[in-house]
Amino acid sequence: MRIGIVTETYAPDVNGVALTVQSLARGMVRRGHSIDLIRPIHPSTPPLADAGMDVLAVEGAAVPRYAGLRFGLPSRFRIERRWRADRPDAVYVATEGPLGWSAVSAARRLGIPVATGFHTRFDFYVGHYGFGALTPFVRHYLTRFHKRAQATLVPTGQLAGELNELGLHDVRVLRRGVDTQRFHPDRRNDDLRASWGADRDTPVLLCVGRVAPEKNLDVAIDAYRALARRVPQARCVIVGDGPGRPALEAAHPDVIFAGTRRGDDLAAHYASADLFVFPSLTETFGNVVLEAMASGIPVVAYAEAAAREFIRNGQNGIRVAPGNEGGLVERAAVLGADSHARIAMGNAARASVAGLSSESVVADFESIMQSLAEEHVHERSTAVAA
Repeated sequence: MRIGIVTETYAPDVNGVALTVQSLARGMVRRGHSIDLIRPIHPSTPPLADAGMDVLAVEGAAVPRYAGLRFGLPSRFRIERRWRADRPDAVYVATEGPLGWSAVSAARRLGIPVATGFHTRFDFYVGHYGFGALTPFVRHYLTRFHKRAQATLVPTGQLAGELNELGLHDVRVLRRGVDTQRFHPDRRNDDLRASWGADRDTPVLLCVGRVAPEKNLDVAIDAYRALARRVPQARCVIVGDGPGRPALEAAHPDVIFAGTRRGDDLAAHYASADLFVFPSLTETFGNVVLEAMASGIPVVAYAEAAAREFIRNGQNGIRVAPGNEGGLVERAAVLGADSHARIAMGNAARASVAGLSSESVVADFESIMQSLAEEHVHERSTAVAA
């Protein structure tokens, strides 16, 4: 098959959507398919193509008040010309920005089956940036966007149910995997821990992700403070960057802000910690939860998205009722101070995700795209026969 993939974020961007889409694109190439990747121009990196991929880089711009994220400008006519010349069998549109809307419009005009991905709760985000009044309008836009596609792909059954309630007609679950070879307990690095001021017995609380208001990192830091009252030498490491970093770094000089980390370096940061705290309530999934579990460290999170799907409470991590900040802070502090419980839960966390495979996710994606293409061929044949 030839699959069109359209996304407003892609490597070298560091976020769950970019990494997930890259994994799908590369996985489909490995399975013998050709990929037509359409993405915005990245300001610092030329759009190099992997073997088996054709890349169209379109103009983009930074998201207002969030320079680390970009969106693609409308490009419907350019996409139509491209797809008329080399028609995909099916299209996957991963993001809902102007580029994504253009791609769905182009696919519909050309009669190409299209699936969309619901990766980000922008309807939740706007409230964290002072635009809460826009929430119903953003939700209406998202609903309208996804209704224009033949199918919408989501990472959890929970989210599928929520979108069904909003009136989306064909929501299919495409579960996520994790690279269990890269994210592994063997990546633990005593020298890295020493650079944090931590010895073998020092509990290190870790957060990984965008440093932004919607991530609720104040709650994670509160958990660190509660842990430090029990174990004064405890340390807190935050990996990532974003608009909230300057204020948090100024307010908490004892917290280690490690910035953006990638690849094996990121894996070492996970494995060298002892406890992962994830207080976000705006996730559709949260890849970092699986990465932490694969690294052998227990996760304390709200019972949403990936945590709800994969954490068995009290066995391989801790789930807390959504919005119960005091409960999350207390449970994280108690677990952080109990080395035996941490180790046992970390081992169980690793075991519970060891069977997850990125290749199985790609195979499911392949099956979905194949079914869309076949359904479209059948519908056209039926229409001609009639």
